[in-house]
Amino acid sequence: MFHEGPFKTIADVEYATAGWADWYNARRLHGTLGNVPPIEYEQAHYAALNPEPQPA
Repeated sequence: MFHEGPFKTIADVEYATAGWADWYNARRLHGTLGNVPPIEYEQAHYAALNPEPQPA
């Protein structure tokens, strides 16, 4: 996930930064959200606002 060793090029830095940002914004366990990753919390939030219609 994260780059090991020294960064040799700007591309290495960009790749490592993008990987960290993806982890931080989508997959880390967030204590304020009940130790749920932010992406799962957001999906649950919008699912609660727009429930699937039930067949009649």
